[in-house]
Amino acid sequence: MINCYEILGVRQEATAAEIKKAYRTKAKLLHPDSGMQVDTKAFQKLVQAYEILSDQRQRSIFDEAYGRSYAYKKDTKYTFDYHTWLSARTDQESRAKLIFFDLMHNREDEAVSEFKRMSMEHADFSLKRWFTREDFMDYGYILAEELALRNEYYDALILLEQIIKMEYSYNYFRLFFPEVMEFTLSILKRNVEGNLSEELALDVWERALDLGFAPKEDAWFLQKMSQIYTRLGDIQTASICLEEAAKITTKKQDINQRGYIYDSFKE
Repeated sequence: MINCYEILGVRQEATAAEIKKAYRTKAKLLHPDSGMQVDTKAFQKLVQAYEILSDQRQRSIFDEAYGRSYAYKKDTKYTFDYHTWLSARTDQESRAKLIFFDLMHNREDEAVSEFKRMSMEHADFSLKRWFTREDFMDYGYILAEELALRNEYYDALILLEQIIKMEYSYNYFRLFFPEVMEFTLSILKRNVEGNLSEELALDVWERALDLGFAPKEDAWFLQKMSQIYTRLGDIQTASICLEEAAKITTKKQDINQRGYIYDSFKE
């Protein structure tokens, strides 16, 4: 039996977020499509280890079978409490780092609460300002998942929008980009209507038009926007949205012409 924790390079007490982060990081290096010469067997073991540890029941069985034989030893001499140090500070950088620290240490509720508080109290608060692009894209996605779990769909979509646009310019998240796009699309189509105000719904669907989804999805966003404008009494804008949706639906477009990266990843 493989040592799942050792393969992923995480502690036996690692959180689900830490396991996901470790998997993403190693998969980028080991994936057969990475363009580098890789060990296929090593990648298969990585996937197997992740599947075991990401499933609560399988992880429990694994832990019971192997006990603490694979546990990582803690350095008891090092007593500095990073969480306490960050919590005592009020500057935006420290608060941003506290959010991600809590997110990775079984304090998901605290991380979401602090993110919401900082976003409300500081109009210029931005997580990506204080992290490398790699860390923001990984941790930001995990935070977006936690926000969505708590029905904070608008904040989740704003984070996902930043990650998607960063990917287009940086090409870091490529191996997991379809997952990001599918998650974002799922929220846009299933969780916006009925959960957000019509003003916020219009905002996120209009933003979605710039994220590179397939033409049929853009047409869907425009149709939904038209319905809202009609209810708001703005018949002219509603008609414009419908006209744009019709153009997208009836006109055969060259996918590469407008750069529908989402479709190219699915093929």
